[in-house]
Amino acid sequence: MKHIGNLPNNVSLQAIGLEGVATAHWNLHPSKLILQTLLRGEGVLTDTGALSIATGEFTGRSPKDRFIVDDGKTHSRVDWGEINQKMSPDHFGTLLSDVQHYMGDKTVFVRDAAVGADPDTRINVRVVTEKSWSNLFVYNMFLRLDPEQIKFSDPAWHIVCAPGYQADPVRHGCRQGNVSAIDFTRKIILIAGSGYTGEIKKGMFSVMNFELPEVHNVLPMHCSSNMSSDGDVAVFFGLSGTGKTTLSSDPSRSLIGDDEHGWTKDGVFNMEGGCYAKTIDLSAESEPQIFDAIKYGALLENIGFKEDGVTPNYEDDSITPNTRVSYPVDYISGAVESGMGGHPTDVFFLTCDAFGVLPPISKLDANGAMFHFISGYTAKVAGTEAGVVEPQTTFSACFGAPFLPLAPTDYANMLGRLIDEHGVRMWLVNTGWSGGGYGVGSRMKLSYTRAIISAALNGELHSVEMRKDDVFNLDVPTSCPGVPSELLNPRETWADKDAFDKVSADLALRFVDNFAKFKNTATDAMRSGGPNVEEVAALKS
Repeated sequence: MKHIGNLPNNVSLQAIGLEGVATAHWNLHPSKLILQTLLRGEGVLTDTGALSIATGEFTGRSPKDRFIVDDGKTHSRVDWGEINQKMSPDHFGTLLSDVQHYMGDKTVFVRDAAVGADPDTRINVRVVTEKSWSNLFVYNMFLRLDPEQIKFSDPAWHIVCAPGYQADPVRHGCRQGNVSAIDFTRKIILIAGSGYTGEIKKGMFSVMNFELPEVHNVLPMHCSSNMSSDGDVAVFFGLSGTGKTTLSSDPSRSLIGDDEHGWTKDGVFNMEGGCYAKTIDLSAESEPQIFDAIKYGALLENIGFKEDGVTPNYEDDSITPNTRVSYPVDYISGAVESGMGGHPTDVFFLTCDAFGVLPPISKLDANGAMFHFISGYTAKVAGTEAGVVEPQTTFSACFGAPFLPLAPTDYANMLGRLIDEHGVRMWLVNTGWSGGGYGVGSRMKLSYTRAIISAALNGELHSVEMRKDDVFNLDVPTSCPGVPSELLNPRETWADKDAFDKVSADLALRFVDNFAKFKNTATDAMRSGGPNVEEVAALKS
């Protein structure tokens, strides 16, 4: 095997059986990875210098094709089911052997990196990729090691990404040709049949979600975070399309991270070294920090172009609405270099309520916070997925169910303790519709949502009068600087008040029905934070 690049002392791929590959490029500079991509005809440079590639058939994660090896380490700890699907050790071993054979005569790209800014919980990882642009993604998204750190790198985990290899469902115990499989005993992640780069980062996020709670008593979080000049930290949870990345990219505050964090006894830390932002309908006016970060070294995925073939057309969703860009976090001006901050003063749960009945902002006590954390609600709207023609409720536990190996109530219990210990203010923010649901009302203006977030962080909502939303059991401010008062009471924005009551009761019942799946593990405190069932029944009658 020929070795090229910045080599560590441990220059062996024997741990994952790839010592026989033709050539291994180690820790190449981004410029060389970009060049390799261009020479292979797999990408183009845009007018800003960013590299643009297409990930192939898969332009997003495939949750139904994610598996965890069921063995002595995981059998009694993992919350098995539709999300955490079992793969036998023998099937994983066969898949590993076949991927090794597939990669055996190829040129591969190897990167030594780390996950977790907190040195006490950091995991060193070695990633071997078939594609040079996949390796650029790892450079952008994982913690970058300096040459001295690379020299002495000793990986605890390995990831092999082989989008060109198609798995065999019968032979490998999976569903179809693409598969992402995690073996916690071998400490190997295999990704085959998919070029979507997000599978790489979410594989390691699943690892952190498994190991941090019990090994380190640290809460892993699918969230973004930022910090004021005074060191006050804010955390933003939210599913795709709710504004998690957009709202944390605030020019008046310093970005800690945009997607994955841990919460320790000392505060929060970013697990990643980069940002992975959606670019659909991106503009310099609405999201200047993200727009300006798309420069040389950034990696654009599945975007369309204007007529010149080099200027991105961010309105083009012909390949997918899930167009993305990855870039190092320091591409955002003023980002926190250490990736660490203190305990959050405020935590925001972001939801895009397409039914238009949740208030723009509500204050939660610890019980309400645990309920809504476990619920992880948002709504899909027409056009976001094939077959979606009207708003659909989406509940994703802890705002990241596809990445949680443990029971959601385990994470919620940890959150509840942290809220109590540190006096954190908890908020539920609706970035969705007002004046009616999707197709009738209008989407909440980003300027209003930013004003709401600012008012909460600045303390302007701490002493204002609150009204009780008796259906959802929420405390709602009656006024907020920069926001029309009528927006704070959604019922007043609807022309048909009876229709509002009906939709409100229906959504509340969906919350209750969804929460029923946690009846065996949820506490009475968690249940008490949900909608008022008696009030809902009265409205329905």
